[in-house]
Amino acid sequence: MPDDAKVIDEAVEKFRSLMEAQLARAKKIKEDKDFTDYASLDTIVIGICGGDGIGPIITKESERVLAFLLKDEVEKDKVTFKEIDGLTIENRAACGKAIPDDVLEELKACNVILKGPTTTPRAGDPWPNVESANVAMRKSLDLFANMRPVKMPEEGIDWTFFRENTEGGYAVGSCGVNITDDLAVDFTVATQEGCERIARLAYDYAKKNNKGKVSIITKANIIKTTDGKFLKTAQKIGEEYPDIVTDDWYVDITTAKLIDPMRRKDFKVFVLPNLYGDIITDEAAEFQGGVGTAGSANIGKKYAMFEAIHGSAPRMIKEGRGQYADPCSMLRASVMLLSHIGYQEQADALEKALDKCMYDEKKLVITGRDNGCTCSEFGDYVMETITQMTK
Repeated sequence: MPDDAKVIDEAVEKFRSLMEAQLARAKKIKEDKDFTDYASLDTIVIGICGGDGIGPIITKESERVLAFLLKDEVEKDKVTFKEIDGLTIENRAACGKAIPDDVLEELKACNVILKGPTTTPRAGDPWPNVESANVAMRKSLDLFANMRPVKMPEEGIDWTFFRENTEGGYAVGSCGVNITDDLAVDFTVATQEGCERIARLAYDYAKKNNKGKVSIITKANIIKTTDGKFLKTAQKIGEEYPDIVTDDWYVDITTAKLIDPMRRKDFKVFVLPNLYGDIITDEAAEFQGGVGTAGSANIGKKYAMFEAIHGSAPRMIKEGRGQYADPCSMLRASVMLLSHIGYQEQADALEKALDKCMYDEKKLVITGRDNGCTCSEFGDYVMETITQMTK
């Protein structure tokens, strides 16, 4: 048996180094400047980072649609696309890093990034235990807000989720400690600045878009310190917005109320810690057809990254079905990207075309197999629909 005092001392030293890093991060958050003004940039650089699995396929298709919508801006050199490879699981495993150093430098040379899904190793996989590329990118670029809209008008659903993106249970998710074979410990993190900025972004959005209500989701009755800080901080921010109703829910009952046909209509804007936001938004996406239909924005002050909310589907590639991957999640993310950099007209055109292609007309259907259309065929359908709608 190991000496208990020795292993505890070792764990305390690791905890110390983790906390020193988190305090340094909290200090850096306070020093952040204002959000990027995209209108003031000579050229907006859009990074195209395919990831792995079906990622490169659906990301390339979305780039094709973006280039179609931004043709005039590209010709005037107001927008340019930068291809970034290197986020495959093979390359990340070989480097032993969630994001290889050269890839991170390429990402930092962009203003916004359209990123395909990436594989995250889990126990039993033939890869080393590298951190999630998504988590690493959010931390490295300080993409503190994950914004996910879910809309089903016929069901009375019009939800927007603001998930804190850099703290909570994911902040040091790969840095837990196996104290002994009998005891393993992980950590959850909440900073004052981190809680304040995600809450303020949610309330600002609710005010600007006339949403009227913000719901704070935690488990503060049990996770009293970090969830308690998140709840109290968000409530304090809410006091600055007297015209917006604030309520709070525990995450477990929220999962139940989202499937309650009557109660779910009352929700408008949600603000949640990292782990709960990940789980709840996947549940919410099922209402509009599943995670394959939902896009996601990861917003920071200097950078922003837009992605699908589903995984890399390596099985589709292994079975030779990659060309039938559904690009709708990435196209929905592209809507948010266009809006974020100031091209609202193009964003609206793409969103309306997707609504028509996915829900109204359904001339082409994606099944993920050869009994449905291919990814590129669906991209053509979307672009044809945009052309018809703008004549």
